Amino acid sequence: MSFVICPLSIVPIRSSATDTSEIVSQMLFGELAEVLEAKGRQWIKVRCTWDNYVGWVAANQLKAITPAEHKAFSAHFAYSLELFQPIMADNQVVPIVLGSCLPNFDGMRFRLDGVSYTFSGQAVFPEHIKPSAEFIIKMARRYLHAPFLHGGRSPMGIDAAGLVQMVFKMVDITLPREAGQQVYTGNVVDFVQQALPGDVAFFENRAGRISHCGIILPDEEIIHAYGSVRIDKLDHYGIYDRGQGRYTHRLRVARRMLKGRALTQTEPRRISARIPNQVQLF
Repeated sequence: MSFVICPLSIVPIRSSATDTSEIVSQMLFGELAEVLEAKGRQWIKVRCTWDNYVGWVAANQLKAITPAEHKAFSAHFAYSLELFQPIMADNQVVPIVLGSCLPNFDGMRFRLDGVSYTFSGQAVFPEHIKPSAEFIIKMARRYLHAPFLHGGRSPMGIDAAGLVQMVFKMVDITLPREAGQQVYTGNVVDFVQQALPGDVAFFENRAGRISHCGIILPDEEIIHAYGSVRIDKLDHYGIYDRGQGRYTHRLRVARRMLKGRALTQTEPRRISARIPNQVQLF
């Protein structure tokens, strides 16, 4: 069994072993993976340690580590909370993005492949995280205006499921990579009127399959990746784009990912029945 770590800012995970294949996800700096298979010297098939996602990565974009290092890095690390922040070494600077991992971080420095790096930004250790709706919303808002990118997981480009996954990663809640899998996690909120800020809403396409998701905000709004990370109105029917004057996504269900939050309220937050003068277009 062999393992690798991502030593670069952002590395694409592809659907097959070719540079022209679809980008299905990404690895960020410091994230770990198990090597499942090699195709020649150029490509390796990996299973990401954090979310078990499987795909192909160019072998020269990852760094081999020992099983002992994999165990140590998995047990002790911090998340970067900075949108963009360089890590500094004597002869190199590596820009890293929000949600990257700092292995064996001591609060100022860490070592990787014999090189000592300094990180001067804000970071948090998983064991110090106290998950809350307020923190989830704060992290989600940091991605505002990031462009939509299928398979993306960073402020340079992110998709809807990637946004939800990354935000909950930073409160140490592991979610699957795709919306169609995320919808089976957490607890169902029976009525959207009972949804709370920090809950996740899921949306279906015309075929009835889950194809989109976003994080519910206060004041009948949702933050999601659609063209870019943006905030739109949400009601029991779906996401309403005020600029276009139409619904863009049809609501299927809301789910509660935070543990210990009641699934009912004595006075549920009301979501308006429908927005006046709406046009239903999907």
